[in-house]
Amino acid sequence: MNYDVIVLGSGPGGYVTAIRASQLGLKVAVIEKEHLGGICLNWGCIPTKALLKSAQVFEYINHAEDYGISVKDVNADFPSIIKRSRDVADGMSSGIAYLLKKNKVEVINGFGKVKPGNKVSVTADGKSTDYTAKHIIIATGARSRELPNLPQDGKKVIGYREALSLPTAPKKMVIVGSGAIGVEFAYFYNAMGVEVTVVEFLPNIVPVEDIDVSKQLQRSFKKSGIKVMTNSSVEKVDTTGAGCKVLIKTKTGEETIECDVVLSAVGIASNIENIGLEEVGIKTDKGKILVDDYYNTNVNGYYAIGDVLSTQALAHVASAEGITCVEKIAGQNPEPIDYGNIPGCTYASPEIASVGMTEAAAKQAGYEIKVGKFPFTASGKASAAGHKDGFVKVIFDAKYGEWLGCHMIGYNVTELIAEAVVARKLETTGHEVLKAIHPHPTMSEAIMEAVADAYDEVIHI
Repeated sequence: MNYDVIVLGSGPGGYVTAIRASQLGLKVAVIEKEHLGGICLNWGCIPTKALLKSAQVFEYINHAEDYGISVKDVNADFPSIIKRSRDVADGMSSGIAYLLKKNKVEVINGFGKVKPGNKVSVTADGKSTDYTAKHIIIATGARSRELPNLPQDGKKVIGYREALSLPTAPKKMVIVGSGAIGVEFAYFYNAMGVEVTVVEFLPNIVPVEDIDVSKQLQRSFKKSGIKVMTNSSVEKVDTTGAGCKVLIKTKTGEETIECDVVLSAVGIASNIENIGLEEVGIKTDKGKILVDDYYNTNVNGYYAIGDVLSTQALAHVASAEGITCVEKIAGQNPEPIDYGNIPGCTYASPEIASVGMTEAAAKQAGYEIKVGKFPFTASGKASAAGHKDGFVKVIFDAKYGEWLGCHMIGYNVTELIAEAVVARKLETTGHEVLKAIHPHPTMSEAIMEAVADAYDEVIHI
C-alpha cells in the first residue's frame, strides 16, 4: 500500500499528527503495536489523573467536617479505584479509534520498523508486510528509564506502568525521583494511606521548578506525612526477603529503609531501538533522534517527533511538533515551535504549573527583573474552597516589561497557566495584564494580583 504519510506510533504525537495530515488532504496511515493513544493515554497522563481524582475525592470526604458536613465510615476501595482509572483509559482509547476513523486515517496494527526507500515493515502475528509512503514520521515515544543499580522486576521494583495497576495498596513505598511522575504517585499513594518516602538526588524536589515552588511543595508534603529525602541516592535494593531493603546514601551517611515496593521514577528512555534507524542511516545522539526545526531527520522523507527527541517529553509538545511537521510537509509555512514558552504541569496536591524562566534562570541570563508574588491565603475564592496553600509568582524584565516567567502552586492551578502562555505568546507587558479585568472571586485573580505586586500596585496583600 502507498501512502502520503505513515506515522509510526499512535500516542499524543502520532495520532494528532495523523489526523492533522489527513485534514490537510494527505493519505495517512498510523502504525500501533499495542493500544491506540500510546503510553500517555493508556499508562500515563490520563489514568494517573483518574487516580489522582479518586485521591482528591477521598481527601475531601476525610476533611468533610471542615466544610460543616459529617460523613461516617469512609474507606478507599483500592482495586475499584484502579479499575476506574483503567476504564477511563480504555474509554479514551476507543475515542481515539473513533477520531482516526472519522478523519479517514487507516490504522495498521503491529510492530513497525522503518526501511530504506521510504518503506515501513509491519510485523503482526509472525507475518511482515511492507508499506510505502512519501513521508514517514517516527513517533515511537518513550518508556520508564531503568538505572543500573535499580533494575525493575515489575513486582517489588516497579515503573509507572505497574504503579498504575497494583492489585493491592502496599503499606510502605519508596519513590526514587521527584519529577512530575514521582510526586504525583507520592501524593496518590499517601492519600491511600501508604507510608511514602521520596528520594531525590538533587537538593530540591521537582528540581526543574522555581525554588519557591519546590519549597512550598516540600512543606505541603511534610504536612501530609510524606517523607522527603533530598541530596540522597538509592545505592541498591535488596529484594531477597519478603519486602525490599533500600540502601540510601545521604549527605550524612547511609540509611536503610524497609518497604514493600520501590517505584523508580527517574525519567524516561526513548524507544529508538530495533525500529530500523541504523538500517536507514538516521542519526541519533545520546539516545535521541536528531532533527531540524521542522523535524526532518538527516535522511530525506523521514521525520521524528515527541519523546524520541531531546525536546521536553510532554504530550502537548509531541502534538505541537507533529502538527508543525505535517503542515510543513503539506506546503504551509508554520513557524518553528518556541520551546521557551511550553507550560509544564504537575498534578499532585497542591498542583504545580509553570512556563518560562525561573527567577534564578532570569538572573543568570543577565536580566534586571521585577518579581511579584500573591499567596492564595489572600484569595477569597481559595479561602472559600478551603485550599489556601500555594501562590502565583511572576517574573518580568524591568527594562521592557517582557513577561519572563510564571510559576504557580496551589489548587487547580494547572487550569490557570494557559493565561500566561497566551500572554507571553502575544508579547504582553505587565501593565497590559493589570488592565485586563479579571473576574472576582476566582483563583485566576491571583495572576493579576501577582503582576500588581511586581509593579508595587498590589491591593490585597
